[in-house]
Amino acid sequence: MATMEESFPRGGTRKIRKSQKTFQQSVEQDNLFDISTEEESTKRKKSQKEPATIKKLKIEKRESSKVVKEKFEILNEESLCEGMRVLGCVKEVNELELVISLPNGLQGCVQVTEICDAYTKKLNEQVAQEEPLQDLVSLPELFSPGMLVRCVVSSLGITKSGRKDVKLSLNPKNVNKVLNPEALKPGMLLTGTVSSLEDHGYLVDIGVSGARAFLPLQKAQEYIRQKNKDAKLKVGQYLNCIIQEVKGNGGVVSLSIGHSEVSAAIATEEQNWTLNNLLPGLVVKAQVQKVTPLGLTLKFLSFFTGLVDFMHLDPKKAGTYFSNQPVRACVLCVHPQTRDVRLSLRPTFLQPGRPLTGLSCQQLGAVLEDVPVQGFFGNAGATFQLKDGTLAYARFNHLSNSKKAFKPETFKPGNIHKCRIIDYSQMDEMVLLSLRTSVIEAQFLRYHDIKPGALVKGKVLTIKPYGMLVNVGREIRGLVPPMHLADILMKNPEKKYHVGDEVKCRVLLCDPQAKRLMMTLKKTLVESKLPAITCYADAKPGLQTHGFILRAKDYGCIVKFYNDVQGLVPKHELGAEYVPDPESVFYTGQVVKVAVLNCEPSKEKMLLSFRLSGDPKKECEGHSQKKKRAITAGQLVDVKVLEKTKDGLEVAVLPHNIRAFLPTPHLSDHVANGPLLYHWLQAGDVLHRVLCLSESEGRVLLCRKPALVSAVEGGQDPKSFSEIHPGMLLIGFVKSIKDYGVFVQFPSGLSGLAPKAIMSDKFVTSTSDHFVEGQTVVAKVTNVDEEKQRMLLSLRLSDCTLGDLATTSLLLLSQCLEEQQGVRSLMSNRDSVLIQTLAEMTPGMVLDLEVQEVLEDGSVLFSEGPVPGLVLRASKYHRAGQEVESGQKKKVVILNVDMLELEVHVSLCRDLVTRRTKKLKKGCEYQAVVQHLEETFAVASLVETGHLAAFSLTSHLNDTFRFDSEKLQVGQGVSLTLSTTEPGVTGLLLAVEGPAAKRTMRQTRKDSETVDEDEEVDPALVVGTVKKHTLSIGDMVTGTVKSIKPTHVVVTLEDGIVGCIHASHILDDVPVGTSPTAKLKVGKKVTARVIGGRDMKTFKFLPISHPRFIRTIPELSVRPSELKKDGHTALDTHSVSPLEKIKQYKAGQTVTCFLKKYNVVKKWLEVEIAPDIRGRIPLLLMSLSFKVLKHPDKKFRIGQALKATVVGPDSSKAFLCLSLIGPHKMEKGEVAMGRVVKATPKEGLTVSFPFGKIGRVSIFHVSDSYSETPLEDFTPQKIVRCYVLSSTGPVLTLSLRSSRTNPETKSKIADPEINSIEDIEEGQLLRGYVKSIQPSGVFLGLGPSVTGLARYSHVSLHSPARNALYDRYLPEGKLLTAKVLSLNHPENLVELSFLPGDTGKPDVLSASPGLSLLKQEGRDTEAEEREHEGEGETEKRKSQKRKEKSSGKGQEQVLLPSKEKKEPQRPQAKKPGKRPHPESRSEQESVNKKQKKAAPSEEEDSGVEVYYREGEEEVDEPGMQPKKKHTRPAEAPRLQLSSGFTWDVGLDSLTPALPPRGESSDSEENENPEPATQKKKSKKERELEKQKAEKELSRLEEALMDPVRQPESADDFDRLVLSSPNSSILWLQYMAFHLQATEIEKARAVAERALKTISFREEQEKLNVWVALLNLENMYGSQESLTKVFERAVQYNEPLKVFLHLADIYTKSEKFQEAGELYNRMLKRFRQEKAVWVKYGAFLLRRGQAGASHRVMQRALECLPKKEHVDVIAKFAQLEFQLGDAERAKAIFENTLSTYPKRTDVWSVYIDMIIKHGSQKEVRDIFERVIHLSLAPKRMKFFFKRYLDYEKQHGSEKDVQAVKAKALEYVEAKSSLVED
Repeated sequence: MATMEESFPRGGTRKIRKSQKTFQQSVEQDNLFDISTEEESTKRKKSQKEPATIKKLKIEKRESSKVVKEKFEILNEESLCEGMRVLGCVKEVNELELVISLPNGLQGCVQVTEICDAYTKKLNEQVAQEEPLQDLVSLPELFSPGMLVRCVVSSLGITKSGRKDVKLSLNPKNVNKVLNPEALKPGMLLTGTVSSLEDHGYLVDIGVSGARAFLPLQKAQEYIRQKNKDAKLKVGQYLNCIIQEVKGNGGVVSLSIGHSEVSAAIATEEQNWTLNNLLPGLVVKAQVQKVTPLGLTLKFLSFFTGLVDFMHLDPKKAGTYFSNQPVRACVLCVHPQTRDVRLSLRPTFLQPGRPLTGLSCQQLGAVLEDVPVQGFFGNAGATFQLKDGTLAYARFNHLSNSKKAFKPETFKPGNIHKCRIIDYSQMDEMVLLSLRTSVIEAQFLRYHDIKPGALVKGKVLTIKPYGMLVNVGREIRGLVPPMHLADILMKNPEKKYHVGDEVKCRVLLCDPQAKRLMMTLKKTLVESKLPAITCYADAKPGLQTHGFILRAKDYGCIVKFYNDVQGLVPKHELGAEYVPDPESVFYTGQVVKVAVLNCEPSKEKMLLSFRLSGDPKKECEGHSQKKKRAITAGQLVDVKVLEKTKDGLEVAVLPHNIRAFLPTPHLSDHVANGPLLYHWLQAGDVLHRVLCLSESEGRVLLCRKPALVSAVEGGQDPKSFSEIHPGMLLIGFVKSIKDYGVFVQFPSGLSGLAPKAIMSDKFVTSTSDHFVEGQTVVAKVTNVDEEKQRMLLSLRLSDCTLGDLATTSLLLLSQCLEEQQGVRSLMSNRDSVLIQTLAEMTPGMVLDLEVQEVLEDGSVLFSEGPVPGLVLRASKYHRAGQEVESGQKKKVVILNVDMLELEVHVSLCRDLVTRRTKKLKKGCEYQAVVQHLEETFAVASLVETGHLAAFSLTSHLNDTFRFDSEKLQVGQGVSLTLSTTEPGVTGLLLAVEGPAAKRTMRQTRKDSETVDEDEEVDPALVVGTVKKHTLSIGDMVTGTVKSIKPTHVVVTLEDGIVGCIHASHILDDVPVGTSPTAKLKVGKKVTARVIGGRDMKTFKFLPISHPRFIRTIPELSVRPSELKKDGHTALDTHSVSPLEKIKQYKAGQTVTCFLKKYNVVKKWLEVEIAPDIRGRIPLLLMSLSFKVLKHPDKKFRIGQALKATVVGPDSSKAFLCLSLIGPHKMEKGEVAMGRVVKATPKEGLTVSFPFGKIGRVSIFHVSDSYSETPLEDFTPQKIVRCYVLSSTGPVLTLSLRSSRTNPETKSKIADPEINSIEDIEEGQLLRGYVKSIQPSGVFLGLGPSVTGLARYSHVSLHSPARNALYDRYLPEGKLLTAKVLSLNHPENLVELSFLPGDTGKPDVLSASPGLSLLKQEGRDTEAEEREHEGEGETEKRKSQKRKEKSSGKGQEQVLLPSKEKKEPQRPQAKKPGKRPHPESRSEQESVNKKQKKAAPSEEEDSGVEVYYREGEEEVDEPGMQPKKKHTRPAEAPRLQLSSGFTWDVGLDSLTPALPPRGESSDSEENENPEPATQKKKSKKERELEKQKAEKELSRLEEALMDPVRQPESADDFDRLVLSSPNSSILWLQYMAFHLQATEIEKARAVAERALKTISFREEQEKLNVWVALLNLENMYGSQESLTKVFERAVQYNEPLKVFLHLADIYTKSEKFQEAGELYNRMLKRFRQEKAVWVKYGAFLLRRGQAGASHRVMQRALECLPKKEHVDVIAKFAQLEFQLGDAERAKAIFENTLSTYPKRTDVWSVYIDMIIKHGSQKEVRDIFERVIHLSLAPKRMKFFFKRYLDYEKQHGSEKDVQAVKAKALEYVEAKSSLVED
């Protein structure tokens, strides 16, 4: 009634609820006229009012048209409601959301978390692990614009700007929520998302709770191939699915996504759709009910009515619809409350799964004049007619500037308006308009409209650290980065710009896809009148424009323009004057005016220049410069040094003073001499004969390499490629080094590549190891390409030798020493006394020096004497083992003067100091010892005289790389041939080294001499050593953190001085575990106080008065306490030696230290306490945790602060020894870690500790629980945790018991400590180890010093015949349980008993020889297995056992059914008693093993015999009676049969027939226990027991009768093979059963039984057993046993079959040689059998021996009769197809068919092979050939049918028709022949 009232008001007005608009309710009114299946009370009520409705329909036209209008009101934002199901189209895909176009110009968005649950879960996983997941794909990969999707409105909100915000969900859980499993029917079209990938398909989330949907792989293949580019479906992928099959009342659903099925899907009445669960996107068959100008009413699915508005009519049929017309429609949306259904008749929606094609409009943004209104729809909007006749739509809020300004009368049809196209609605295929003035006048509507380089106006929105946000237009924002806020970098932009300010910017970059807009406010760029470069094509040479510097580098500046276009200004184009360091001149962000020199748009490369043409003054200067520069490449000139730069010398070429550059490597041919010359050359020095290499990049490049100079002078320098020929030797230098080789340049400027392969005669791992840039090399030309101007070179010594190696070597040496002499002359010109003194010192000079100190590394420093700062040092080797003390006078000889480091290397060696005079002969060979090594030469002393001689380490310019094994070492012996006999000015004799074979190794040092690892020097500190400083201790300095090391921080102070802050000087209180150096960050400014200066040569802290203090590295402190106070610490430690300094620390003192590194070799932590105090923490003192000691590097972080206790100084070196586990005093009660040194059987362990302490652990203190083999796990070097029991005496007494070392764990003590007789009580049960067997009895050790005695009467119930047997069964060290009978304190005597009645344990001699156990082959493992049976198992069984008390506790007896199973046995009894310790089991196991080994074996038995005692007889005489028992295979390592019958026999599968066992491994128990200790059973108990026994028996019988029961024992198999004696499968399973238990003999026996038992008629069955036997012998037997079985098999079977089987066995087990030999035997014996030839051919092909296989085919054709030839050839061709070369196979077939064209069998095989291995074209070609053969019609029919089948499967419909046509043609041709 509500609807009626709104359509026809009775008077008064009532406000309509927003969610239920009139037009929607009118649909329900429409539904009144239809019979509905929905039995809803509201509808029934309505139908009762029908007559009233008919009356009311007679109303004037005006009112009825109004109703129609309301009814066809189109969707607007108000009419949407939460839960509404609607069809949408993907409009935009972003990383985190989808923008969806909805019907009637609406729009919504889908968040990334609303795709499906599986996708959201993956996203959460990715967020949790903070790195991308492999199988998670982004939204742009899952969705593409145009995709139709079913959505649900999840929420409706309002944005800040007041716009409606429609949030949608695609989650199937929400979309298909209206469905339940029962509603699912085959043929339904649903949407779902892939939730996981499975082996055979995909699990699809269709959102129906309780239903699991699966998409099989084959149903998805077509979609994957056509739509998914052959990629697997991804989690979250959106699919349109057809339900194929519904199982289990909707519980399991099978889907298909085939394109053809989906696009043809139609919703039918059979699928039982209702208005409650109707889904958008369904295509339905409908009937037009009513036609109006604004749309149609449709009737669909028999009962339902829906609306089609004018936007969704089919454009081609608009105006042609009539009542009752059948149409197909697509459901667009369903209102959840009013059940209104809207549909579309547009053809694009009628094929589900097809994306929409019209995605955008060309005229977007266009302003249109005079557009007529076509219709106005209340609050929804209006439609307009465009010039091309199409409809356009404007939403209500876009019809006017504001609601107030809206005038409805202006929107009558035909009124015209000015509007602008603002968007395109994909769902309506209609453009959207706006009439708002602000929109029409807006400069930009979308990001697409903004072009780089354009000027835009905007308003400042906000200022952030990352830049300024500017609003440019409707929903368009741009960012101005901080660098672009002004021409210069602004520190406080908020002072200039305020929110709301209008600004004028220029667009730098606009990316519409990412909605990213970057702009600049740089005034020069904004106001520039020069053309802007927005793409590389704009950059024409000569063009001048403005840009900004992106980066300044040493090679030039990178300048950036608009749209990410950038170019390079090379160094020589930076200005009229040469700019040596662009980074210091230009800054990032600087606006510059540039000229384009050159541009390559395809490569996106551009060269620019800051030198703008048109500056006349500069041009003039340039001409004069050019005139002056009349220097040509190859010219020799004199130069004057002007200044030093980072890479070389700036020089002036005389006489014109033209500037040029001489790089450091080009100063010498010797790599080491270049830096030396660079260091000592000063401004003003003149260099002669310098070669001009080239004039490029605006400057002259020079070279002073003598080798290159002489090559140019000698004319050995080709000027062009035409002069170069392969084989030429040229001298050049290494220009650059790449991974693939080295580029070499020659003086003329030509260059070539020496590839890695021909770079060296040695193996090249890394090219940079062999050569350095600038190095002089000799190259041999191997290849020249004149066209490309390229050449390949070889640098191998074998290719590039210039002559005799000895001569070259000597030449290089004399040249190197000559250059060094030149450096000396440069040094002697300096003013410094130190430098002049060094210049005068030459090798070989003898000096008298005073020892200053001996350093930690064993080297000696001598006092500087009269020359301050002079460093004279003798290494530990050159100390020559002499005892040296400070202040001592010593004679030394100079070995070498280091002119870079200003250090003199001397030797104390007496042989060198006191030289012997002996005449030396030139050219003679002398033995010498290497004393000093430089980079290119070595100094050695002649053994005979002690003279020093120099020899070159290289014999060629290219010879620079040495493997470590080839490198010389100081102290090594060499053989030298002297070239001079008198030392020249260099002080050295010149020599050439003899062959390397004559080298002798230096004698190894004794351990006492080992030097500690070299002090690692931080390279960052070394750099600063050259700088002098004027700092003094106590000064406050500021600097910048340069680098952070674990234990110190390197700081750069003013003037480039480098300082160092130790970790101990950063904080006052350092929290343990933190890393203080991490508090400082690189680049951070720090204020510090100077507390000392460290000399980098000696690593000592010098006093401020020391002359070298100005060259020290300042040691700084940033501790707050240091910075505040006036007084300060000074590290003035020169007077105190490190050892004395370390002695100030007392043992037990706690210190904070900083971890430097973990020494893996020595296994200690190296730490630093202070800058000059170091310590070590040995592994055993790091922790009491085994986990930490296993991986100390994981526990301790480098640089972290540790609290350690001083244990003592390390005597030999200046190190403190520290501990992290407290003071390591090793006193009583202390727990410490030690290492096992050795394990002494039956006694205990010896353990060592740091500092040489040794301790012993008794066998009784190894564990709280004794075991048979207590020392088994203790291997030497194993780390153990020890408790010190006593520290008196030199050796500690220790315990490893966890009750001592870990008392807090309170673990159970199975065996208490017994240290004296006081610890024992009478009646106590104890365990101990047998000490010895004496006449008086057995001695049992109970503790380290307590022994007990068991007299023989108390040892066992059995008395053996010989006492010697006690030794055998109670060996020393055996673990036994004993009861204490009595204690005699005065005599320290403990009486023990081992009797079962006392201990509750089995008799210690229960299986002595009189009662020997029968050993069963291979059953040891089984017995063990049974003994390990879980205690839990035993517990379960206790309920089945009667409990009784017995004097022999723990003695259990097992009764087993005999083999015949005639008598039922009574269940066994079990005594309560204590459960023995776990150890007692292992004890008994080993007893069992020993006893079994001793017992005789019985071949044919299937089980182990177990003995039991009967009744009271047990006490007097042990009467034994054997009983048989069933066995099961052991779980021990089992063998697998190749045929593989394997049953896993678990404990749970044991049949109840086996009576339960107890814990005692002897498994013995009294059945009739002694009455003395037994309670009388009641009648009831006896009755119960009887019932139990009967139940047990019936269960046993049922189990045996069960047909599906698997055999589990030999008996089971015996029964089976008796019932089916001829079944080979059973016999093989029986064999496999034995093989699993590793019982090879038994398996053989079964095979033999099988061969005897199987009937002679059953040949195949017998052959199967023979093959199994052959297999068995091949795997487990010997070659002889295999041969014997094979020969027998050949006698009893068809020989060929046996041969073939054995060949297969060999092949499978990869015994290819044996297989080959066997085939050769077969070819001789069965040469007439084609099967043998084919098999052998296949064998050879599988082995890859195609040639041999071809020869076998030829031999086969020679041996076999002709009629077999075709078959054999076809078979070999088949093999070739499968295993060999397909082309050869085709050739064989073609050859055969050309000879036998009518062999249809061969044709058929050929066709099969081509189909399998060939292409479709080849298949069709061969079919074409076959159907044109002249064969019998029957055969032709066969081939035609095959052709047709093939095309049906692989071809198209057209191909199938073509085959049919050919068949018809053939039939007609045949019939016409017949007629003729």
